[in-house]
Amino acid sequence: MRDLATVDAQWLIQQPFTSPSWVIEDLFTAGLSLLVGSPKAGKSWMALKMALCVSTGTPFWDLKTNASDVLYLCLEDTKSRIQQRLWKPTDEASPRLHIATSASKIGGDLISQLREFVAGNPETRLIIIDTLQMVRSVSKNSAYAADCGDMNVLKKFADKNGLAILCIHHKHKMDDSDVFNTVSGTNGITGAADCTMVLNNLNRSAHRATLSVTGRDVEFQEYKIRMNDCEWELIEKTSKEELEEREVPDDVLRVLDFMMTRPVEWKGTTTELYTQLNLDSISVPAFGKHLAQNCDFMAGRGIVFTRIRTREGSILSLSKAE
Repeated sequence: MRDLATVDAQWLIQQPFTSPSWVIEDLFTAGLSLLVGSPKAGKSWMALKMALCVSTGTPFWDLKTNASDVLYLCLEDTKSRIQQRLWKPTDEASPRLHIATSASKIGGDLISQLREFVAGNPETRLIIIDTLQMVRSVSKNSAYAADCGDMNVLKKFADKNGLAILCIHHKHKMDDSDVFNTVSGTNGITGAADCTMVLNNLNRSAHRATLSVTGRDVEFQEYKIRMNDCEWELIEKTSKEELEEREVPDDVLRVLDFMMTRPVEWKGTTTELYTQLNLDSISVPAFGKHLAQNCDFMAGRGIVFTRIRTREGSILSLSKAE
């Protein structure tokens, strides 16, 4: 039996590890990433554009890329179809973009094939697998165990070689308020990924969608995009303020609106404020908790919230910051 390989915490605190390198800056780094969307949503068009940009070192949207060799496993298309797809975004592709239309399974020789390719192309920093399902085999394990097993094999290879593996994957048909819960499969897939990008809010008639991104090395962010002649273009990146506001309960937002109409501060009890705002979807205690939880958010919007304990009970104070 092998002993556990341990390090002491003090050594770890002072060890100068390097941060994962960006493949596309602010989007995803070296490691294992997912690009998820509904069938025919345009995932492959986005992946192809990423591959073209990384292979030439040109920006993807307005995001910097680090030029490198790219391997694109385009496993659901023929060479003829890929050729027609390449004609759309470019007149001249880089020889650093390598394309294969077949590969072995994860439980077979896939890792050996990737290892051999990287050995022959040592400047490879991005491998795209389109789609993940095409390199998976039927397993006798539970769905969760199978998902974890396959993803961990890919992640281990990516981490060992300091490169990114981007897997194109599907959404399931059920809607969810959290777009990351729409990824097909168990939590073993998203749990193993360092970064997950989901194409959602797809409006096919308007050719628009939203790309939501979350990961270990990137904060949650959102890009509003549109399809123009088979190429996704950036409309705008959702502001940090808008993303923060979405997480704030509606009753707190109503307090901010209420204070915007007042020239002076407001004082009173939680129940009095609750009544004045005509709140009925939550309880008074829950409302009081929301105010406390979001006092920093309110301060960032120019409203100072304090609570003072008196003999008669707690008194709230809301005032505009000077």
